[in-house]
Amino acid sequence: SPVDSQFDIIVIGAGNAAMCAALAAADNRARVAVLESAMQNESGGNSWFSDGAFRTAFADSAELAQVVPANQLAQADIPPYPPAQFQQDLDRAGANAELAQILANASLPTLQWMRQQGVPFELIRDNQSWTSDGRSKFFGGLVVRAENKGVGLVRALREKIRQQGVRVFYQSPARELVFSNQSLSAVVLADGKKINCRAAILACGGFEADAEWRTKHLGEEWRNAVVRGTAHNTGHGLRMALAIGAAQDGNWKGCHAVGTDANAPQSGDFNKPGDIWKKHSYPYGIMVNKNGRRFVDEGADFRNYTYAQYGKEILRQPNGVAWQIFDAQTEPLLRAEYRRAETAIITANSIPELAAKMDLDREQFLRTAAEYNSAVQDGEFSPHRKDGKSAPGLRPPKSNWALRLESPPFMAFPVVCGITFTYGGLRIDSRARVLRENGGVVAGLFAAGEMVGGVFRHSYPGGAGLMSGAVFGKIAGSEAAKLAGRAD
Repeated sequence: SPVDSQFDIIVIGAGNAAMCAALAAADNRARVAVLESAMQNESGGNSWFSDGAFRTAFADSAELAQVVPANQLAQADIPPYPPAQFQQDLDRAGANAELAQILANASLPTLQWMRQQGVPFELIRDNQSWTSDGRSKFFGGLVVRAENKGVGLVRALREKIRQQGVRVFYQSPARELVFSNQSLSAVVLADGKKINCRAAILACGGFEADAEWRTKHLGEEWRNAVVRGTAHNTGHGLRMALAIGAAQDGNWKGCHAVGTDANAPQSGDFNKPGDIWKKHSYPYGIMVNKNGRRFVDEGADFRNYTYAQYGKEILRQPNGVAWQIFDAQTEPLLRAEYRRAETAIITANSIPELAAKMDLDREQFLRTAAEYNSAVQDGEFSPHRKDGKSAPGLRPPKSNWALRLESPPFMAFPVVCGITFTYGGLRIDSRARVLRENGGVVAGLFAAGEMVGGVFRHSYPGGAGLMSGAVFGKIAGSEAAKLAGRAD
């Protein structure tokens, strides 16, 4: 029982951010316990379901060689992605400037630290690069992921914290933070048991799996949204912190939400791990709603910069459904998820035949397809750069990667909105300490991962979430160990 032991630091949660926090604290000789609300075979939080991608700044391949195998780099052409560019991408997402600077500058050192801790990384060659003359040519600023994606990440971190002597208590949801002399002194579990500690780190995700809070903060249309990750992220960490006067930060009306397969389950299936239901190849086709009309600029930017916003756009459409349309020209470019046996797909040898099989306004869809085809400009189609091959004059336009729908077979993939995590969270300082509304520090309380508000407000650069969790998790663990008197 956790009550029988004395711990310096309690980490609440068991995903990437939580385990990085636990590792950093244990590195600094702290006695650490992890409290996880889920049972063991459903632990790992959203990290378990992720693609394992980490957006990191780097100057050149020599810096990446400290993280990924050198033999992978030998056949790769990778444009540099300096901290200033990472920070600029975070600024576009509405990040707090101080947190964005810390995240950008600490990204590579944190990955190097994780590698030293035993997390293996690889280049993302399957969907962030294209092959030419036997070389992988990268685009879009996202190049590194954990081997075996989120599952590999969680398993590697789990094994390392076990080796470090960190105790993990499953089915042990925390419900209350206790203070004495204005400093955190204990955590109370749902069953009423109290565990004494000198500091606690909240890293148990947002509120995306709680239908009532989704409805309250995001809107009524979110009540029945598909939850892409764990069903255990119900906002209890946020409730505990707000109950003791912690300050909110970030956009509590915003979230990371993507287009996901119409056959996806209502929440993540731990027996089918990984990001297997996503549908992110829309830049190479068109997307229409039940009225048969387009509703976003599918080619506004690389998928890495638009996919986390377009889920919300799908949810806003009639019945919260849309169809992604492709033909034989773009079929080879579709990501691997489109070829899974469980995928919802409609195929036909002509656009009218496709329309007849789809549950939408067929006449309007035929007009939309015809108008799109006639608006497509001639030019070189190049899927690995913003090619400027557009379909102007349409509302909305298509700014890049516009190819006429003219080569059978034609394919339609029905998609719905899947929520990943919520943007609203707690306000922290540069040391990952939770702040009060008056700007003071909640003594002994730290936060990391999706619980931190202010990193993403209205959009999201792909791979930045796991990186943020690791960076601020590591900071939180180190700072909590100092507070507990364990660090040098």
